[in-house]
Amino acid sequence: MNTRFTDGKAVAGDGTVLAYRLWHGPAVAPRLALVHSLAMDRHFWEPVASRLAGTASVLAFDCRGHGESGKPPGPYAADRFASDLAAVMDHAGWASATVAGASMGGSVCVQFAGTHPARTEALGLIDTTAHYGEKAPEEWEARAKRALESGLADLVDFQKTRWFSDAFRAAHPDVVDASVATFLRNDLGGYAGACRMLGAFDGRLLLSSIRVPTAVVVGEEDYATPVAMARALHEGIAGATLEVIAGARHLTPLEVPDRVARALVELLDRRAKEVSP
Repeated sequence: MNTRFTDGKAVAGDGTVLAYRLWHGPAVAPRLALVHSLAMDRHFWEPVASRLAGTASVLAFDCRGHGESGKPPGPYAADRFASDLAAVMDHAGWASATVAGASMGGSVCVQFAGTHPARTEALGLIDTTAHYGEKAPEEWEARAKRALESGLADLVDFQKTRWFSDAFRAAHPDVVDASVATFLRNDLGGYAGACRMLGAFDGRLLLSSIRVPTAVVVGEEDYATPVAMARALHEGIAGATLEVIAGARHLTPLEVPDRVARALVELLDRRAKEVSP
């Protein structure tokens, strides 16, 4: 299995440093850029990337405010995060790629596909949404304030039950503990800025402009971005597919990496068939 990777750092248009990891695929391989969920980092994608070894070159980065990337003061915005992805792709020498994201990362990818269409070969939207609802600004502001006032540890129990199904938490405490450790390492200002970004995000008007192969994947038990939100993406993007994973909750790339990797391979295959002579 080829698991060679290179870690690098790109620089965004405003000077923010963006840390990334590039898993190297075969000499001629499709390119897949991945964006992590809120309060995670590029290592979130390691279980999926390892399953794609030999199939694709995979690029994942720490969003601003997260991991080893810069943590400038807010406000943050989805179009800024999308531009950050473009900067990382530039640094890796990628003119275009299939882009996919989970939760927050999926929202960023909706923005990227809508505003960087020439760089988007196909689109994977995992456990995500184009809009969190009419009460989103208030609800995300409340979460940001709770973190700033009480610390991230106060949110751990809330997060664990949203991230993973009850059965998975019992069977895989190591994965749960690693995710909690990543969550607790977050910069409070960066976390709050990302929460407020999600509260303000509305990508619904972008959906009808997306004209690339698109796969929508969601856990059946996801109540952070429920199946209804996935169906709205599926209905809003022409030709999109929808897969609902039985028994899984919100972080399917960690809970069921085999299923997510398979969905991404199928998406890459759809893209290849579209462009083949």
